[in-house]
Order: sequence, then C-alpha cells, then structure tokens
Amino acid sequence: MSTVRRIVFAFSVFVAGLLLPGCNPAKCHLAVFNASFEAANYTDAAQYACKRIKKRKTPSGDDLLWTLQLAAVERTQLKHQQSTAYFDKAEEMFNYYAPQSELLDTVGSTIINDNLVPYKGEEYDKIMVNTYKALNFIADGNLDLARVELNRALDRQMRARENFNAEIRKLDAQLQKQKDKSKQDVKAIVDDPNITSRIAASYPNLDSFKPYPDFVNPFTTFLAALYFNLIGEHSRAEYLLKESCGMVPDNKYLAQDLLLTDDVLSGKSRLENTVWVIFENGLGPVKEEVRIDLPLFLATKSPRYVGVALPRLLFRGVAYPYLTVHTDSGTYKTEQLADMERVIQTEFKKDFKGILTRAIASAVLKATTQVALQNQDNGALPATLVAVFSYATTAADVRIWSTLPKDFQIARCPIPQNRSLTIIPQGGPAFGVDIPACRNAVVYVKIIRTGTQPICEVLAFY
Repeated sequence: MSTVRRIVFAFSVFVAGLLLPGCNPAKCHLAVFNASFEAANYTDAAQYACKRIKKRKTPSGDDLLWTLQLAAVERTQLKHQQSTAYFDKAEEMFNYYAPQSELLDTVGSTIINDNLVPYKGEEYDKIMVNTYKALNFIADGNLDLARVELNRALDRQMRARENFNAEIRKLDAQLQKQKDKSKQDVKAIVDDPNITSRIAASYPNLDSFKPYPDFVNPFTTFLAALYFNLIGEHSRAEYLLKESCGMVPDNKYLAQDLLLTDDVLSGKSRLENTVWVIFENGLGPVKEEVRIDLPLFLATKSPRYVGVALPRLLFRGVAYPYLTVHTDSGTYKTEQLADMERVIQTEFKKDFKGILTRAIASAVLKATTQVALQNQDNGALPATLVAVFSYATTAADVRIWSTLPKDFQIARCPIPQNRSLTIIPQGGPAFGVDIPACRNAVVYVKIIRTGTQPICEVLAFY
C-alpha cells in the first residue's frame, strides 16, 4: 500500500471514529438549546448558548449562530444593552466572513459535508439583527441609533437580491470547475429527471409558498415606516408604507396608517394619541435531516445508489392565532404583518440547489473513490474504510437561528382615556398594559408558545 493511501485510510478511520459514536453535533446542540428556550427557561438557554461560543479573536465554527441565539435570548429577557452587545458581535462576524474566499469551504463541503464550513448567516439573519437592534435602541430611548439600524436593515434588503445573483454566478462557476476536473458532470446529475423527482417527493412544499419580493421582510419595512412616522419624517414613512401595503395588501391597519400619513402630509390631520400593538408570535422553522438514496452511474452502466443527507424546514406553531385588544373605545384584533416562514423559505429555496449540488458532489467523490479501490488488488479493506468514512460524514447542515418567530402581527387603536389596554390572546389568559403619558406608543408583545408568560414592553414616543 502506498504512503498516500495509508494516509487516506488513517484519516478515514480517524474521522469515522469521531463521528460514528455520536450524532451531528450541531443538531444535538440545537436540540438542547431549543428545549430550554421553548420551555421559557431563558437563563438556561442563554448559558448554553454562551458556552457554545469560542473565546477567540476570530470567529469559527458555529460562533455566529450561537451569538445570534444568545443575543435573541437576552432580548427576550428585556436585557436590551446585553442583547445589543451580542448583536454587535454578530455583525462583526458577518463583516469578517464577507470578503473570504469560498474555495476552502467548497473543498471541505465536498470531502466531509456542509457542517465543516463555518456558519456565516443568511440574508434574513442580517436584516433581523439590525431590526432587533433598532427595537433595543427604541426601548432604551436612543432614537438616533435606532435610525442607524433601520437604515442598515433597509440597505441590507436592497442588497439581498444582488447578493443572491452573485451566489448563483459562483455556483455556476464551481459546477464548471468540477466538470472540468472530473468525468462526472455534477450539474447533469442534479438536473437529471430521476433525481429531481426523488427530491420533489421529499420536498413537496418547496414550491407551494408565495415568496415576498426580493428577500424583503415586511416587518422590517413596516417598523421603519412606523419609526419615521413617529419621529415626524412622514414623507419617508409614506414611501415605506406603500411598499408594505404592496406586500401585505389585506392588512387593514397598514392601509389605515397609509391614509393617516397622507392626511398628515396634506395638513388634514396629526399623528397623535395612537397606540400600535406588535405581536411577535410563536416560533419559526427549524431544520431536520432527510436522507435520500440517489442512483449514480459511475464505473459501470448499472446505477449505484448513494445516500445524500439534506436539510428540510420543519415548521413550528403559533403561540396564539391572534391577540384581541380591548379599550374603552372598542375592540381590535391583530392581523398578520409578516410570515417569517415565507421569509425563511424564500432564502432556503434560493440556497437549495447549491446545497443539493454540494451533497451530490460529495457523494460522487466518495463513491468513485470507493469504486476505484474495489477494482484494485487488495482493495477490499480500503474500500470498506472509505464506505465507513462516507457513512460517517454524510450529514445535513441543520444550523438555523431558531429563536425567530413564526409571524409578526399588528393592531392599532386610539390611546384610551384611562390609558389602559386589556390584551387577550385568543384562547389564553388576559393581561393589562398601561400607557404612560406620551404622544404615541408601541406595545410590543412576544409569546413563544401557548401558555408561556407574555413578554411585554411599552415603547413611548413623546
């Protein structure tokens, strides 16, 4: 046996020994964290996330993911300054990863799997970081910094489409390089009707949703519109509200805001004595692993069935269908503003072809290596070791920011004379909210699961 082959076999045994006894590490860690967060054990969830972050000068592995999780948990506990500090660190990691070459990532994904690549965040991650930071600054009364964050969030939304097109060009270039270097045309395998039918059977909902345009998050757009309205920049608010109404045409509160803003701009009315209720509802999707056997034609005309592991979105439920707001002037029900499942699924669908391509490229490499070894003298043991290595390293990347909500809802009403609201989750216990002496206010309610204690804060604008 040659020296090179000995190294390959030793490496195969080493990796297999590491991976076979346990499960996908990221999958296991997320399961532990999610269990604490869903049970509203926020202290435990924060401690667990903190332990997962490596204390190094430069980020690696899942540092970014766990920083996002920790920042969100701190925000859930209304620790705005701590939350913002961790969101700042997450932004630093976004910036650190942005200029890096993807060459080594592609090599690592092909030889092992996508879990070897550091978690670098999705476009919606970046947009929500700036959105949450803006809310933190508003809660702390720092409206100038809130403006900065909302402008950054809107800018990220404008650049999301451009980033998507750049990723498509990179993927096409990578496919061409793989075709040039190998007899196996990975793109042809990805596009093979037999393959696509098997994928479609495992992903029946991939094309059944209506995406928001160009990776825009309607909640971010509305929040920016509301902010600019409340600080008196009504022209900018009007533009953003028109965009919001275009994305969510059935939400009556958006239409009312737009009409009121038009009246304010024309001098017919003033924006005052109004309260908006924002409901951050339930839990957004997580990812699960699905394994599919695909037929690959390698050294013979007979198909060789090779397993690939792919991520699939697993949708979780709302805490409550809606909130009812009771005041001395009437009753108001929250309506959906932004479906985070649509936001996340839009990007997942955009990424999926690249995920599938990398998984098939990895399967082809491992399968061709195994076939080549089987065809050599004394190749049975090496081929078996490669098979073990292939099995041990076939794992889907199920990393996802799992504290995001299922949807955002809104309602608006006049501030009652007694400045007291009664909010009733549909099917849940009522709770009261007092509005301080202010010109306008936003009541922000977060409920992660049915029966958990609502997290509620009042953002006053004077």
